[in-house]
Amino acid sequence: MRSQRRKNSPRASPKPEIALMKTLVVALAASLLWTPLAQAAPVGQITHLSGTLSAKRADGSTKLLSVKSEVQEGDTLGTESETYARIKFVDDGEVVMRPGTQIKINNYSYTAGKPESDNMILSMFKGGLRAVTGLIGKRSREKVSFQTDTATIGIRGTHFGALLCQNDCGGVPTTGGTPPPNGLHVDVSNGAIVMSNGAGSVLINAGQFGFVVSSGTLPVIVPPQQGIQVTVPNSISQGKGGTQGGIGKGGDSECKM
Repeated sequence: MRSQRRKNSPRASPKPEIALMKTLVVALAASLLWTPLAQAAPVGQITHLSGTLSAKRADGSTKLLSVKSEVQEGDTLGTESETYARIKFVDDGEVVMRPGTQIKINNYSYTAGKPESDNMILSMFKGGLRAVTGLIGKRSREKVSFQTDTATIGIRGTHFGALLCQNDCGGVPTTGGTPPPNGLHVDVSNGAIVMSNGAGSVLINAGQFGFVVSSGTLPVIVPPQQGIQVTVPNSISQGKGGTQGGIGKGGDSECKM
């Protein structure tokens, strides 16, 4: 029986439409991986600034901010010496950072008409700030908190100041003329706050001052003569947005925002 040679038939090349489909699938997968970083929604904007303000993004990149720069969830913001920065969030809440301050926007979520999605958690690692809560604080006050290593500040529809002293408050004025003690100092201009840590909590109302030494000691209300009023210049706390020169220097009055 004569063996038959089988001719090798050439392999069929992939159909053009199949190759195109594979390319589209790869491109779509890549775009889905990059979309969260590329389209991170802004949660606020710099409205007033004097000096240098930097932002470290959640992706690890760092940039210098200016007036009208946007801030995002996950940003770590830092002011240099003599720098004041005012941030307005999309819910109309505001934070003014004092010189030498570092904060992080841990979580921020606000959608008009959807209070169930409200969330605002900020951490302050050093320095001081004044804050006025916005719509999140009005309709979901339990969803707003300002965290430090010493204590967490919960709000009750509030305008307050906070100063975290860690051997770096020598230039802060006091009635006694000596630097404020180390710890977290707060003052309340409107509404109320709750200072809490592992040792307990205390409610601080408008016109009162609070202090806590460490995470292991109970927060307390202090007499006005011992309290620390956190102040910011009028040029930062009031008026139209813009870059101001010479903020915090001689002749510039200060207020509580």
